[in-house]
Amino acid sequence: MTDHEEFAKVDAELNARGFTRMVFDLGRIEELLDLMGSPQRAYPSIHLTGTNGKTSTARMIDSLLRAFGLHTGRYTSPHLETIRERISLDGEPVSEARFVATYREVEPLAELVDQRGDEPLTYFDMTTALAFATFADAPVDVAVVEVGLGGAEDATNVIGAGVAVITPIGLDHTEFLGDTIEDIALAKSGIIHKGATVISAAQNEEAARPLLERVAEVGATIAREGAEFGVLRRAVAVGGQVLTIQGLGGVYDEIFIPLHGAHQAQNAAVALAAVEAFLGAGENRQLDIEAVREGFAGASSPGRLERVRSAPTILLDGAHNPHGMAATVNALQEEFAFSRLVAVVAVLGDKDVAGLLELLEPVVDQVVVTRNTSPRAMPVGELAELAEEFFGADRVETAEDMPDAIEVAVALAESDTEAELSGVGVLVTGSVVTVADARRLLKR
Repeated sequence: MTDHEEFAKVDAELNARGFTRMVFDLGRIEELLDLMGSPQRAYPSIHLTGTNGKTSTARMIDSLLRAFGLHTGRYTSPHLETIRERISLDGEPVSEARFVATYREVEPLAELVDQRGDEPLTYFDMTTALAFATFADAPVDVAVVEVGLGGAEDATNVIGAGVAVITPIGLDHTEFLGDTIEDIALAKSGIIHKGATVISAAQNEEAARPLLERVAEVGATIAREGAEFGVLRRAVAVGGQVLTIQGLGGVYDEIFIPLHGAHQAQNAAVALAAVEAFLGAGENRQLDIEAVREGFAGASSPGRLERVRSAPTILLDGAHNPHGMAATVNALQEEFAFSRLVAVVAVLGDKDVAGLLELLEPVVDQVVVTRNTSPRAMPVGELAELAEEFFGADRVETAEDMPDAIEVAVALAESDTEAELSGVGVLVTGSVVTVADARRLLKR
């Protein structure tokens, strides 16, 4: 078989494992990693959790570390186009050949663990083990690791990272993590280990309390946005924004990031503080400003208000909960001046869809509802009924699949004969799966 055929076979084998188990248990991944020789101990790590902004922040941390000459491994999820995106070396997804070779080394050990337990290792258990092994083999100087779900019982929480990053916490995955912000924050606080430095985005009181209690319990140190670091100034710029950031070690000015929205500025401040903590900056000891500027200028976050077409502008954004959609809406209002904007929306059925639509309604003229390729996708008819409650029937169109939905949305956007094409746009949103489907069709 070719490398690509072998990779496709491995991809199918991983998918066949399933994504969840009945009981969250770190025992399986710990047993597997022990058999592998504990690759996660071969390098220091920066560990990220939170409800929104984890991947963008992880990508900025990765870019900053590379600007300082470090070899990086980055583990994030979910992916947009290929599972290889989850495991990056020096900013690039691992090759198909390398992915397959690592899998074949781990596979017999995984089978041994499967035979000993009631349930097999999951897809996420396996990709986590593959990431840690890949980073050890490379080798990397530092790993940037994003949790999959929650924190305390997530498969990644075997690294005992010296720097723990908490992005903003809101309601999501309530079926697994609890019905309140406090419950969710408690689960996420589990990535804070003894002696760690915690970098926390601004949190509401309900989320902050469990985090501070965990910090005190394990003897960690915390730096909080708004107290020890934060964005001092931001200005919209062509293709992104220019920031002045108060870091742990001083003020960093003229920082350009090619990303849109106040939420990405917040992510940038969190990322900078995390890198300062990792590299030992603080108390009037700043990082080199030119390296910081280089790192941020090279950052990217596919599927986060990503422009993939012009005339009309087509933006892709993976907002899938109200907290994320609020950030997207704010960015649209602040940084884009559309005379007409049409949204393509496809969602997963277990999300707060009403909350998403309510936030989106004031900023779009019409909405085209469709379904994405996830088996958990909400049916088009059900989504259309919900959308009509917020938009009214005359502002809602339906399409059975993504290609048709984009075609309808573009036609609706261009139907404003008085507007120039540069002033009309299409926003594809509602789920990371939705963005992935659209990206395959539109990204050259």
